[in-house]
Parts: sequence; C-alpha cells; structure tokens
Amino acid sequence: MEVVYVLAWTLFILYLLGTSYLGWLGHKKTGDFSSFAIGKGDMSPIVVGVTLAAATASAATFIINPGFIYVDGFSAWIHIVLGTFSGFTIMLYLLSFRFRQIGEEAGALTLPDWIGKRYGSTNFSLYFSILNLLSFAFIVLLVGGISIVMQKLLGIGNVPALLITLIFVTGYVFIGGTYAHVFTNMLQGSLMIIVTVVVLISGVKLFFTAEPSFFGAILAQDTNLLSWVNTGGKLFNNFFSIYIAGFVVGASVVCQPHILTKALYVKSDKAVKQYLAIFTGIFILFLLLGSVGFFARITVPVEQLNDPTTGAFRQDLVMTMYLVNAFPSWVTTLIFVVLLAAAMSTLDGLLVSISTITANDLIANLIERFGGHQLTKEEKMKISFKASHIILVVIAVLAFLVNLNPPKLLGIFGQVGVYGMVLAAVPPLLAGVLFKKVSIKLVWITSIIGMGTHFILYLYGSNIFPNSTLTFANPGVTATLGVLISLPIALVGGWVFQNKEFLTKEKKEMSS
Repeated sequence: MEVVYVLAWTLFILYLLGTSYLGWLGHKKTGDFSSFAIGKGDMSPIVVGVTLAAATASAATFIINPGFIYVDGFSAWIHIVLGTFSGFTIMLYLLSFRFRQIGEEAGALTLPDWIGKRYGSTNFSLYFSILNLLSFAFIVLLVGGISIVMQKLLGIGNVPALLITLIFVTGYVFIGGTYAHVFTNMLQGSLMIIVTVVVLISGVKLFFTAEPSFFGAILAQDTNLLSWVNTGGKLFNNFFSIYIAGFVVGASVVCQPHILTKALYVKSDKAVKQYLAIFTGIFILFLLLGSVGFFARITVPVEQLNDPTTGAFRQDLVMTMYLVNAFPSWVTTLIFVVLLAAAMSTLDGLLVSISTITANDLIANLIERFGGHQLTKEEKMKISFKASHIILVVIAVLAFLVNLNPPKLLGIFGQVGVYGMVLAAVPPLLAGVLFKKVSIKLVWITSIIGMGTHFILYLYGSNIFPNSTLTFANPGVTATLGVLISLPIALVGGWVFQNKEFLTKEKKEMSS
C-alpha cells in the first residue's frame, strides 16, 4: 500500500508541476480583463476543441455514469450516451456560430454580457449575473468530488485535500485566467483521451472472452438490462426519462457560461466549425466510458460494490472496482490521477466564468447604478479585472467552508442549481440567435417560467401531483419539464413577434 501511495504522490506532483507551468504561460498572455475573460481570439481550434471536451466531461462522466448503466442497463446507456450526445451537440452547433457573430459585433465578454447587449438591457444582464451564482452549487459538487478521490488516492484527510484542490486550481486561474484554463485543459484533456482509449480497449476483449457471450452474460443476470425501456430500473424506467429527458437536458446544459463562451475564443466561423468537429469526436469518446457499467457486470463480483462499513450497494464504486480488476495497481493509480485532472478541468472553467461574470456583469453594473456616473470602458475593465481576482478567492473560501460539512446528496445539490441557471438562459439564447427581432418581455417571462417550473416541481412536485408517475426528485425530469413548458412559448412568440408586420398585412388582406 505504501508503494502505491508513493507512486500516486509522484504522479500527482508531476501533474501539479506540469499544470503550474502551463498556468504561468497563461499568465504571460494575460494583460487585461478581456484577455482574462475570453483571451485575444488567437486560440487554435484544436486547443479550443480539446478544452471544450475536457471542460464538458467532468469526473461524473468518468466515475458516476458507469454506475447508472450498471444499475439500469441499456436504457441508462441510451439516456447518458445517445441522448446526452445528440442533445448537446445539436444545441451547440445551433448556437455557437450566431453566438460568436453577435458577441464579436457587440464586444461581449461573458454570457450575461452577451444577453444584455443582444437585448439592449443592462437589467437583463444583471439578472443573469445573479443567476450565474447558482453555478457555485456545481463548484461545491466538483470540489467535494475531487476531495473524495484525492483522499483515497493520496491517503490524506478531507481538509488537506480541499486545501490542495482549491489553492492549486484557484491559483493558476488567478494568474492566467482563460489562457491558463485553456492551456491546462489541453494537458488534462489529452490525458483523459489516452485513459479513455485504454479503458475502452480493456473492455473490447470481453466481447470475445465472456461466457456464454458478452450479451448472454448480461442477460443471465437480468433480461431488463438490455431492454430499450427497463421497466424495473431505478431512474431510467420509462420513455420520458430515457429518450426525452436525456436529449432535452443534454441540449440545455450547453447554455452554461463556461461552455458556450468558447465560441468567443476564436475569430471566424471556420474556426468554430473546426473546433466543434474536434469536440464532437472527443466528446462521444468520453461518453462511451459509461459502457464500463456493462464491463463491470461481467468482471466485477457484486460483493466488491458493497460499502465495507455498512454493506449497502454503492453504484459509485463501479468504475473504481472495474479498474482494480482490469489493471495492475500502478495503471489504476495512473488512471485515478487522470480522473483528478478531469474534475479539475471542469472546475477551472467554472471558476473563470463565475469570477468574470460576477465582476463584469454584477459588480461593475452595480457600481454604475449606485455610483452616480457611467463608467468608461477602460474604467469598467480595470474594476472588473481587480474584482474578478478578489471573487476567485472568495469563491474558493466559500467552497472550502461548505465542503467541510457537504450536503448529503452532493450530486443532486449540484444538478439542481446548475439546471436552474441554464433553464433561465435557454429561451433568450435560442430566441436571440434564431430571430432578429425578439420581445424582451417575452424572453424575460419565459426565462422565469422555465427556471420556476424546475424549482417548484423539484421541491413540491410530488405534493402538487401525488398520482404522477414522474420522478420529481430527479432534477433531470424537472429540468426537462421546465424546458418543454417555457421554450415553445419563447419560440412561437418570437416567430410571431418577428413576423407581426407580415401577419398584420395578411389579416388586413383577408378581411378586405
């Protein structure tokens, strides 16, 4: 065991040194708030594509998803792999090109800044800058998850793990901003690609060695595991939760600030097309890691998935125990260092977005509103640059304090907050790129409807609809309902508003 800890510490320190160097390179390219927030538009599409994939595929993709597929089988695989992939990529392609064009014309630096300038409303920008604080819930989730993995990997307690995580990641973001985020994600993403390929290859041999066959061995345990709809599943047990929720939630999470603003890192539609193509290939590769849930069904004895203390089944151990059974201990140790890198690659993107948005769209706007005068562009940039660094430190301290006694359902805590934020953003973003003329009242209302539906149903859905078969305790279900209620209103209303002159003319001609 001591040898394993020595190897883990050695690899982890090498990772820290390499990432710190890349953070320093980012610092050398960061001179003002604009470069801190989105860079200078000089980034390679390859780098942006890998960065986006790394920032999108957090540790949940590597550790949590295989557990869901282990439990619910093919229906969970459809939701997590096909549903998420198709929804995410379609929405990303739909939004990215116009988002970049409008953002470049308006000089937008953040997502709330883009929305505020698109609709000509500082109040709308301020509204989204406040909602963006909900992403703190996801930061808490990531920091807590990193701490859990780090404790097991390095043999340390929760407090040292939290301190290492927050000081290190906040440190390189503090000095290098977006460039540090991109440079470090290039390293982290490359490591994640290698590990993903190695793990998937390890499972391919099961198609040739499993007895009586790969699918036969799974069916022998439970025939529902390979059903299109696993009626006996825990979370993915009906058409809505499998096919509709997977696609809708996958599409909605594109509207997170640290994902969509990648379009502002480049200067042309050609570059956007290139980095999206690179992202697409890497993203499906990462999502396919969920297939480890099937591999574990064949290779991992079920008793290894029981909590050693309580004896209760723990689906979050599926990936861990598969790696332990499939690889030598040194390979497993290497893989877990990469899993830490995967979580940090998402965390640093969130830290960049929450600090820049809070500084530029909340603090600077409030100073203008209550300071008695309109700030010049230079004054606003200087204030935002300083404020973003202070906010980074504040966020790190708060995340540390919350994770000293974290919420019991850490994953649900993170999902509820993030889904609320993205549901508010979906109507104004889609309407903003699809229509030239949009009623700001319409997008205000639909934004609030989407977010409100999600929170109300999550908190009170089972009481309001006691006979419903929908699982309101699942944030993905309530988020999907929020989108399905708010988005059609925004799109139909947006089309009517844009074509009201034509419709009025047609009405007059028909009446005459």
